[in-house]
Amino acid sequence: MPTPAHPEAQRPEAPRPVRTVAESQSERSEIIFPADSNSNGHLFGGRLMQYIDLVGAMAAARHARTLTVTASMDHLDFVAPVCVGDLLILKASVNRAFRTSMEVGVKAMVEDVKKNSLRHVASAYLTYVALNADGKSVEVPQIRPETEHQKRRYEDAGRRRALRSTETERWRELKKNLVTGWHI
Repeated sequence: MPTPAHPEAQRPEAPRPVRTVAESQSERSEIIFPADSNSNGHLFGGRLMQYIDLVGAMAAARHARTLTVTASMDHLDFVAPVCVGDLLILKASVNRAFRTSMEVGVKAMVEDVKKNSLRHVASAYLTYVALNADGKSVEVPQIRPETEHQKRRYEDAGRRRALRSTETERWRELKKNLVTGWHI
């Protein structure tokens, strides 16, 4: 006699909720102090990466409404230096949600408060994965882009994901042939 199927296997998958891009948007501002700068008086690149990761994580958590972890910083462009005394503003939003991961775009600008102007200093794309309390990946809500700009970023995120998949496969093949130890 066949055993009955597992009760959870009989339940149809519940549709994933849908959230707008606006629901995930996050912003962070920092005044740059000497302790954050190199000998040229410019913000350390690593510190800018930290700020980018933090504001990106806020956007991912807002979208997923759970703990998220950084899976990768896919692309980072340092466009212009950030100087001691500058007011750094970072803005992030989810570009696209996949099953358990999200691509988040972050843009960093410096505000000249005297001239009331902004200068673009960096942009990055990061991937975050949503986790439950046990550290297992969980599904995230779908995202609904509303503006033309959001729709373009949504489509671009799909293309970047395809490129990342190709690169991941290439790295897997390379790792098979790597030897241990330090070889330069």
